[in-house]
Amino acid sequence: MKHGIAAALAALTLAACGSGQPPAGSPPHHTADGYQNLYPFHQPGLGDILRWRWEEWTGPEVVQRPERIPRVQPDLAWLATNRSTASYTWLGHASGLLQLGGQNVLIDPIFSERVSPVQWLGPRRYLPVPATLAQLPRIDTVLISHNHFDHLDRDSIDALLAQPGGQPQFVVPLGIDAWLRDRGATRVNALDWWQSADLGGLQYTATPAQHWSKRSLSDTNETLWAGWAVKGQGKTVWYSGDTGYQQALFTDIGRRLGTIDLALLPVGAYLPRWFMASQHVDPLQSVQMFRDVKARQAVGIHWGVFALASEAVDAPLDDLPAARRQLGVSEQAFRLLPLGGTLRLP
Repeated sequence: MKHGIAAALAALTLAACGSGQPPAGSPPHHTADGYQNLYPFHQPGLGDILRWRWEEWTGPEVVQRPERIPRVQPDLAWLATNRSTASYTWLGHASGLLQLGGQNVLIDPIFSERVSPVQWLGPRRYLPVPATLAQLPRIDTVLISHNHFDHLDRDSIDALLAQPGGQPQFVVPLGIDAWLRDRGATRVNALDWWQSADLGGLQYTATPAQHWSKRSLSDTNETLWAGWAVKGQGKTVWYSGDTGYQQALFTDIGRRLGTIDLALLPVGAYLPRWFMASQHVDPLQSVQMFRDVKARQAVGIHWGVFALASEAVDAPLDDLPAARRQLGVSEQAFRLLPLGGTLRLP
């Protein structure tokens, strides 16, 4: 992949330095200057980034074939009136609209052209958004997993703050609340791992993830990262957030949450493994994660739109089926939705 400077901006979202030791009596993932993972974690430094970039610049060109990725027009009329059917609509990358308990929940919204500190440079969309924010039903709650630019997008947040009918409720990991309030958000719930908030008839619970945070050159791990469990309408939907693979972590999450009706699991941005393994699962690990938490079904996300790693944006179309075959999981159990597609839960 020869992205040049644009790829270097993507690398800023994927590497950092470590944190201090936690103060006495604090949770183990708290540190003197922020947060850390529950399990050993390698956070790549500048040398790792330069090695990754050198391998890309000197290696074979990655052929991007976004035309392979299935796309459908979202059923906007149905989404606008739906208040009874639990559903998930994939809006690209990690963004999705969850409809549960009569609420419209938007997850890690990215409607911008690029995932970058600026919109004139950085990783650019290979596929357009399937629906604009104005075309979606009014959003009740916004879930944010962490502060990387491909999950927390300034322009998308500003548009949500200005939506007709008033601001949505934001549910975020610790520390991101300050960023939101600086932008004018007034309805913010910031949660630590395993804390919950009951809003609009739904329960939101932050779950641990094996990842990190960074939005500038000087704020490494100052805000928390998380996955999210949303419970309501007799169902549990779990979004893992970005995460490396840790079996003990996922089996514990599955045990604590109980029956997970739908898991939203990342299947993209995973190569090269020597660089990405600590922070992003690959498709095989994602299918294993699905088995670890014992979810009833899963949808693969975090792929298909932005080239943030060394595999092609369409690679999960081949690598996820191979992973399912290897682990004996059916396509019905762990699927890829077309961009704009909706899964209605029974």
